[in-house]
This record gives sequence, structure tokens and C-alpha cells, in this order.
Amino acid sequence: MNSVYTVSQVNQAIKATLEAQDGFRSILIQGEISNYKAHSTGHRYFSLKDAGAAISAVMFRSDASRLRFQVQNGMSVIVRGRISSYPKSGQVQVYVNEMMPDGIGTLAIAFEQLKQKLFREGLLDAEHKRPIPRLPERIAVVTSPTGAAIRDILRILRQRYPHAAVCIYPVQVQGENAARQIAAAIEQINRDGNADVIIAGRGGGSMEDLWAFNEEVTARAIYHSEIPVISAVGHEPDITIADLVADMRAATPSNAAEIAVPDQLEIRRFLQSADSLLTLGMSNRLKQERTHLKELDRRRERKTPKQYLEEKQFAVGQLEQRMGTVMTMLLKDRRKEFAELTAYLDAYSPLKVLARGYSVVTREDGRIVSSSALLRRGDTVTVRFAKGGAECTVTKVKRKV
Repeated sequence: MNSVYTVSQVNQAIKATLEAQDGFRSILIQGEISNYKAHSTGHRYFSLKDAGAAISAVMFRSDASRLRFQVQNGMSVIVRGRISSYPKSGQVQVYVNEMMPDGIGTLAIAFEQLKQKLFREGLLDAEHKRPIPRLPERIAVVTSPTGAAIRDILRILRQRYPHAAVCIYPVQVQGENAARQIAAAIEQINRDGNADVIIAGRGGGSMEDLWAFNEEVTARAIYHSEIPVISAVGHEPDITIADLVADMRAATPSNAAEIAVPDQLEIRRFLQSADSLLTLGMSNRLKQERTHLKELDRRRERKTPKQYLEEKQFAVGQLEQRMGTVMTMLLKDRRKEFAELTAYLDAYSPLKVLARGYSVVTREDGRIVSSSALLRRGDTVTVRFAKGGAECTVTKVKRKV
């Protein structure tokens, strides 16, 4: 016979089934807003629809407060959320965490999907970021050999720190094979081991132009690089997956060069300042030592050997007196502590208990008899008193007194 369920049980089962699906825990959905309602509580209720279907959605106040645009019916959006159901009505709905206007199409969806995937795998965690060396001797640059980015990078590196050797790894920075070339160059640099830091990037452009730095193969090559990587893609507003995975993000290729090396003029100013401070410090120290030596010499002239010995004898006497006082106090404390412990042990001594008229009964195996349940008629027991003892035979056992 089939089991009979209540409506509540069925709805709870539907909710549990939906929430158990990994793909429903963080899902991107594209659709059109309809039946939009901003409740007085701050929650937002609406539907997402396309030409063939609709699904209910709710965005709670804490998430809705982060919206940076005005939501209206008929607006095309992309939302991120989880699929679940409301047990009271059994209605399947999307619980929305984020919402963005759908103005950039499938590339935005792909970007967000890869971003979330890498986030879940830990590739974006700050703990994996490696520090950029302060004084690199070798710099590898992965970019187009003919673009404006490489000219800007080389110009800044020559101006700031010409002591570092620069090796260019020419790659395509857009197009079908660009991502694989960028990843292969980063891997080759690591195999060669001939760089202290890597700059990977290109100049600005559209989202499609920058897409090679949003590919998973590029992101994983940057993450697995043993050499720190500075991502230098586009201009300040541009954010790519490479920026998020890299050890350091630069706003522009020129900024990447500034991050990679120190300014030699600043280093020279620092060294000059340090040299001046060191010279001044040594001069002051020499003056102090000369003054100290002169004072010692004056003291030596004022004292005879007899005076010196008398002073030392007085100091030794003072020390002996202080040590004697301390030892006396310590002995007093130890005697007091010993007396307290002796009194404690005496108070809890079994002999004290026996002296008050009690006795201890043990069996032949030496176990103390604490209950009549341990005895049988005919057993031989030993009774110990405060003085002496006796061996007795049990003639009767009383279970209760």
C-alpha cells in the first residue's frame, strides 16, 4: 500500500530536493522583470519571464539595499540566486542575491559564471597572493610586441629602474588563440625560471577585445605560476578574471611597470639620507664615547686602590645583607606552607577516622568491604581498628540495617 503524505510533508520534500541540487545553489538567470513590487519591509517581489515561461522571485532587504539602479517592469536583467520553494504555498521561486541590467549579454554571464567557479575553488583567495619583489633583477613581459602597452611598460621601466633586465614574450592579446598563447608564455617563463616577476597585459578595449584575459586557461596559468604575476589589462574601469587571480592588479600597463620596480631616484635620495644619518650618528657616538672615557679617567685619578676596594667591600656587604633577608623570608614562608600541608594530611588521615571508633573491613583478596552485598556467609574478613585488628568469619549477612 502506498504511503499517504500530508501537504506540508510534500512541500518540505520539494524544498529539500530543490536545495540539494548543486546547480540551484548559485544560478544566473536572464529574464524580464514583471509584477515588480517593493514592499514596505524593504523586500522586493517580482517575476522573471521570457517568451515561453515565468518564475517567481524574491530579493530580501539586505540584498536589495545593494542595488545601484532603479528596477522597473519590462527591464531585462541578469540575476544571481538560488532555486527553492515556499512550503506554505509550494511555489517554486528564485531567492535573488544580485541583480544587474542585461546590457552586455552572454559575455557578462560567462564572466560571472567563471568568476564564481574560480571563487569556489579558492583561486581568488587573498592567502594565495605572492608578494612582489622589491628589487627585481629580471622582469618578463607577456603582451603584444607591437601594441602601445609594451612601449609604455618599457619606457617606465627604463626611467624608474634601468638596472633590471627585461625579457619580452610576444603573444596575441585578442582573438581565438590569444588566451592559449598567454597561458603558454606564463608556463614557459616558469619552466625557464629566468624572471623575478611577470607583467601580463594589454591596453584598453571593449569587453570582447579583453576577453583573452577572462578565459579559464589564462586564469589557471596565472594561479599556478610560481613567479609573482602583475595583471595589467586595459584602463582603470576594466576588470578581468586575470586581475582577480593575479598577485597584484595594475590599473594600466604603465602602472604595472611602476609597481614592478622601485624608482631609482627615490632609492638614491634614500641612500643619501641614510648616509647622512649614519655619518651624523657615528659622529655623535664618538663624541659620547670620548666624553665617557674622559669621565672614567677623572674617576680613576680621584680614587686610590684602597678606596676602590672599600667601595666594593661595602657593596658586597649590602648584597649579603639583602640576600640574608630574602632567605629568612623564604624559609618562613616554606615553614608555614609545610605546617599547613601537615595539618591537612593529618586531618584526612585514615588513622584519625579509626581513632574515632570506626574500623576497616577487608576481604581475603584485600578489597575493602563497603557494602554487605560483597559478603557471603562463611566468608573470612579482617577487621582493622585504630590499634590492632581481628580476623572474623561471617555468620550472617544483613542486606539492610
